[in-house]
Amino acid sequence: MKLAVIGTGYVGLVTGTCFAETGNNVICVDIDKNKVDKLTSGQITIFEPGLEKLFLRNQKEGRLSFTTSIEEAIENASIVFLALPTPPGEDGSADLSYILGVAKQLGTLIKPSDYKVIVDKSTVPVGTAEKVHAAILSAATLNIEQSFDVVSNPEFLREGVAVEDFMKPDRVVIGTTSERAMKMMNDLYAPFVRQGNPLIFMDEKSAELTKYAANSFLAVKITFMNEIAQLCERLGADVDMVRRGIGSDERIGKRFLFPGIGYGGSCFPKDVQALSKSSHEVKYDFKILEAVMEINELQKLLLIPKIESYFNGNLTGKHFAIWGLAFKPNTDDIREAPAFYMIDALLKRGATVSAFDPEAMSNSKQVLGDKIQFSENQYKALENADALIIATEWNEFRTPDFEKVTTLLKNKLIFDGRNLFDLQQMNDLGYHYESVGRKKITHS
Repeated sequence: MKLAVIGTGYVGLVTGTCFAETGNNVICVDIDKNKVDKLTSGQITIFEPGLEKLFLRNQKEGRLSFTTSIEEAIENASIVFLALPTPPGEDGSADLSYILGVAKQLGTLIKPSDYKVIVDKSTVPVGTAEKVHAAILSAATLNIEQSFDVVSNPEFLREGVAVEDFMKPDRVVIGTTSERAMKMMNDLYAPFVRQGNPLIFMDEKSAELTKYAANSFLAVKITFMNEIAQLCERLGADVDMVRRGIGSDERIGKRFLFPGIGYGGSCFPKDVQALSKSSHEVKYDFKILEAVMEINELQKLLLIPKIESYFNGNLTGKHFAIWGLAFKPNTDDIREAPAFYMIDALLKRGATVSAFDPEAMSNSKQVLGDKIQFSENQYKALENADALIIATEWNEFRTPDFEKVTTLLKNKLIFDGRNLFDLQQMNDLGYHYESVGRKKITHS
């Protein structure tokens, strides 16, 4: 098939590359000429494990190309994916201006004789497919009402394993009531569901809500475990034991039960917020979501009171090393990353910070500038630091050289927001070690 993907952000680039991998001819569009030039020259613009190999292969084979022209991209495309940003507005609702703006452009370009399926790949509120359909018609100067259908096809990609998620999806959700669009989408996704994972067709509104419901439920699950961790600290229980105990129940499952310093990224925060806003619009008080958002904001700063307590409430002049800036490992995405909330809190209290992240340094420098020191490796960050703070669970942080860590830190002092280290090991090494929902290891 000939496809167009409008938007070359995280979702757009993964979508376009993976569809090209199954033999489709894909043209990706972006208004940023500099970005298009980089992609055309073979420079991938996001970090995602496994993506670059597919990107370069399909570009070399001529199945993946890039342009700044929507007209060029959709001219021969039978399916057009909208992978555009939907940032939260001040009131929490998703901003649809990018999507609806492109929809109006499509209205001027679609020809009556050339049927196209327009696919909302972005995460959008319930009712967006109808708005896109209306926007396309409003801009059309010809009668194209029978020349296109708008389909909702939400993505369920986890940053860090997005290529695997796309190539071998748990399920594919497609919202459409059009038999013609259904047939085309079924043919497009057939290579991805050969192992029997479901291709689920439903109406457009149900598909749109499915995406928000999935992410919101996972956010609830994470937040519930963070609340259990708080209770564990107060009752003297071990959250790791509790997690294993409940995770073995197949009704609950093992995933998304790891406590920490809150969720971040591009999806969970804005999707929970957007679903809450949609609920308010129909006068439904979605109490769980309100609690999740409130708790998560507090969770991002969970370590700060522990740090202040250790230093008797005075952090002025103290220097902290932070390992991890990305909101999760295997990505360079820093959106809503808990590390940034902690950095801001430490700086406001008169402390200084040095930090290291394997992939998110460049993005972090653009946001933080010279507010903190950026270190060339994880050990360099420890020099002259009063304590180490762990904010992201990168694998390379899990088994560090503790002899080196001890030599570089001023104090044997670690505040671990991701529970990376074994309590007995920390005790044997003589560290003061505080984590989330587990026993505090204290040494004078």
